[in-house]
This record gives sequence, C-alpha cells and structure tokens, in this order.
Amino acid sequence: MKFNRFFLIALIAGSVVASTFAQGVQRPKLVVGIVIDQMRFDYLYRFNPYYGQQGFNRLMNEGSNFTFAHFNYVPTYTAPGHSSIYTGTTPAFHGIIGNDFYDRTKKKMIYCVDDGSTKSVGSNDKEGQKSPHRLAATTITDQLKLATNGASKVISISLKDRAAILPGGHLADAAYWYDNKTGDFISSDYYINALPDWVKDFNKQKYPDKFLTQGWKLSRPESDYKITAPDEVEYEHDVFNEGKTSFPHKFDNVKPEDKYECLETTPYGNELVKEMAKRALVNENLGKNGQTDFLAISFSSTDYVGHAYGTNAYETEDIYIRLDAQIAEILQALDEQVGKGNYLLFLTADHAGQDTPGLLKKDRLPVGELNYNKFNDSLKAFNTRTFGGDQIIENISNYQIFISRDFVKEQNINYHDAVQKISDYLRNTFPQIAAITTRDEVENVTPKRETSNLAVNGFNLARSGDLVIALQSGYLMNTMSKGTTHGTAYSYDTHVPILFYGWKVPKQTVNTPIYIVDIAATVADLIKITEPSGSMGIPLIK
Repeated sequence: MKFNRFFLIALIAGSVVASTFAQGVQRPKLVVGIVIDQMRFDYLYRFNPYYGQQGFNRLMNEGSNFTFAHFNYVPTYTAPGHSSIYTGTTPAFHGIIGNDFYDRTKKKMIYCVDDGSTKSVGSNDKEGQKSPHRLAATTITDQLKLATNGASKVISISLKDRAAILPGGHLADAAYWYDNKTGDFISSDYYINALPDWVKDFNKQKYPDKFLTQGWKLSRPESDYKITAPDEVEYEHDVFNEGKTSFPHKFDNVKPEDKYECLETTPYGNELVKEMAKRALVNENLGKNGQTDFLAISFSSTDYVGHAYGTNAYETEDIYIRLDAQIAEILQALDEQVGKGNYLLFLTADHAGQDTPGLLKKDRLPVGELNYNKFNDSLKAFNTRTFGGDQIIENISNYQIFISRDFVKEQNINYHDAVQKISDYLRNTFPQIAAITTRDEVENVTPKRETSNLAVNGFNLARSGDLVIALQSGYLMNTMSKGTTHGTAYSYDTHVPILFYGWKVPKQTVNTPIYIVDIAATVADLIKITEPSGSMGIPLIK
C-alpha cells in the first residue's frame, strides 16, 4: 500500500529531482521537529529559573529564538496547528479546520484523521484506523521524500494520533501513537503492515504499568513553585479522583480501564514519547541513511495538563520542568547518534492557551461566557420567526454556523440575504460576540501570510461553514470553571515559541513579527528543497 502511494507521487517528482539532490549540496544528516502541545511563549521564561542548561536554555542560548511568533489563523487547535506547522500554510489551503469538523456531504461530524479504509497495526481495536487522507496540502516531510525519491526516512511520534499523523504527512515511513486503551504504541496499515521489532520490544517493556505504580510527585522542593497559584484551588480538575487537586498524585482511585488514559495527564506521557523518539533514532538509523532524514516529535501531555489544571498550576510548572530535562535527553541522544552540528532542529507549539479562566474571574479580570444553550435557543427562535423553521441551521461547531443548502432551496430563500439576516441578528443580540465573518466576505479575500482577519486564513471554502463568530477577549462558549482551553485569535492562544537550533543556525534573538507558517519555508530553504505545495511562509534564517 505504502509503495504504491509513494510510487504515484514519485512519478510526479521525477528522478531528475533525486539525482540533483545528490550532487554535493551540503545538507544536515537529520531534521528534527519538536511540537509541544499548548505551550505558551512565556513558559520559556516564566519557568526558566528551574530549567537546566541543556534543554530549553541550550536551544535559546545557542540557536535562533524568535520571540514574537504567532499563529495567523483561527481556530487554534491541535490538528490545524500541526498541519500548519508542517505544510507552511493555513486551514484555508490544507483543509484541516478543526480536530473534529462538520462534513456537509455526510451531514455529520468527522474526526480529522479517521480513515475506515485502513486497519490498525499493533492493536485489535479501531485506534489505528487513521491516515492523513484529509490533509489537502503536502508537508515539509512529504517534500523531503519527494526530493530524495523516497530515500530519506521520515518517522513521526506522539501520544495523539493526529499529532503523529499530520506532521508525518502523506509519505512518512511510519507514524506511531499511543493507544490509551492498551498502553501500547500503534500505527496504521496506511504506513506499515506490522510493527517493527523495536516498537514491539518497547511495548513489551510495559513502561505505562511501571509509571502507574510511581504516582506523580513534585520534581523540586515545593518552595520553588511559588510563582504559580496555590496547589489546592477550586478551579482545577480532580483528575485522579482523590478528593483534592494538590500533590502528590496517585492512580489508586482511578478505574482500571481508565488508568492508561489518565497517564496522559502526567509527565509520564511525555516520558513515553521521549523514549520512543530515542529508540527510533537508533533503531531506524536516522541521520545515517545517506540522505537527510526527518524525525517529528510531538509532546501532548502538556495539553492534557493545561486543560485539567490551567496555566497557573503546580502541575503545569512541574510538567515543563520535567519536559526541559526530557528535551535535554533528546539533544544528548542526537549529539551521540548524529553528531552536534549535523542536525537541524526546530521547536514550537501547535497553539498556546488562555490564562486560567477561574483565576481571571477570581482576580476580577476580563472573562466571561456566551452560554451555548441560550445562544442556540435564541437563534432557533429567530430562524423560526424569520424563515419559517429552525432547520435552516444545519450545524454549529468550531465557532462556525452551517446553513442548510437543502432547506434554503426547498423554501426558496435567498441564501445571501439569509446569511446577512442571521449575522445582523447575532451582532445585535449578543454583545459577547466581537466579530462575525461571512462566507460572502471570505470568498472575495485571498488568504495570505499577514492578515487583519484571522478567520480568513482559517476558512476553507470546501469545508467551512457560512458564518464564523469570534467572541470578546477572555470569553468562551459556556463557562469554564476548571482548567483552561484555547482556540481563539487572541494572543494568549496564538503567541508560541519558535526556536531553531543546529545546522547552519546562528545564535540570535529576533523580536520582529513572524508566523507559524514560516517554519516549513525556513526548513525548505536551509536544506534546499521545494517548500510544501500550499506554503505561504518565508525563510527566517538568513
């Protein structure tokens, strides 16, 4: 299956590209992409007093630190984020408009990487029935495979399936993700027909079971955590069913069937990914295959912890302190396996996260909600009065409203007038709404790297709805009493770290505005290959 799909694309690229690639142009032996789920830019500095010198600080002090990097679209979610990093474009072109999104043809919500035509590898359940078939643009990893006529090796690893699959692109040699029902790393027959021996051996070690017996204790003295809120607060989730939210945490009260999933909301999830990445580095001989290889790593546990505990929690600080040490381990492994200076590495995030709403409310800072039920009921009543039925709205998801084309046609309603009437009603009825963008407005605007309306770059004409709403800063759809979330166009969701390190990367700190789509263009420029098909970014390293 994999041979056939690469062969078809290789025919397009042609053998001339591969022979040109080998004519003495200097390139790194390995490219490494590290994406940290829900990492805010300020975490580089906020927790820095407790970082070592060989993790984040090594990248910041010896590489290029771009301190004003933002996402240039909404919604800022995991799947669109990973897709945009690796394609160098936005949902307008790569088509991944959410983790789950509404499919007009099927008239139901779909998951971004679900693929019923595939089979699980390493699992007897459906957790491996996934592929990147909905990703409508090539990735920088695809372009590397094309440039070398398939000789480069691409391996992608994460806890989350979407965070492994989308960076790996269409041509990855393998993507591996965590099955939280079994505690194993699995894949799909889109990539491979069986797990390689090194992955089987890793699964046999049963690391999750060992971690479950250890529990989660603070990695530093409690006095080091005073830069965060108190450990026991009412706006954190009791993830471990302990009747409290403070350290230490144990798995004793977690249902047996939920323990592997609960493990994801601890630093041990990142530990599993780190160990898998180190095993892949050695067992796949990455950086030693005669061509530039690519290792994509995504750490997801930071996102689970952020959602559960918020941005000001002991748990959030501790997982980043531990992640700093885990990144240091990866860098050491790269030095030993590939050689310092022989690899090009970037580190970024798929989105950031809002300051903990519960804390904002407590401190009387701007925060609020648009109650979904009241919003939906009000809109239904308006549509019934105006259009003779609430069926004109087919779906509301990802802050998008989908108009039923069938209802509009059956009732002989002017589509454009209907959209405008709904937009006017929402604007006049809900002061929590800051802006509304309609399909009519988007169709007359070309998505581009710099934009004054991030909804335009996030709007895919084939998949998006008919109206996109943006709430006021600090506002959410429904109250979030515990933890935090993300997804908006505001800086707390869009401002993320971008660090480049290693091969041909100068030591510098740059504070000019750049965008997440610039990463793929920078990698392509440095290793002298064609940027991804939808790329709108520019190279950052001069």
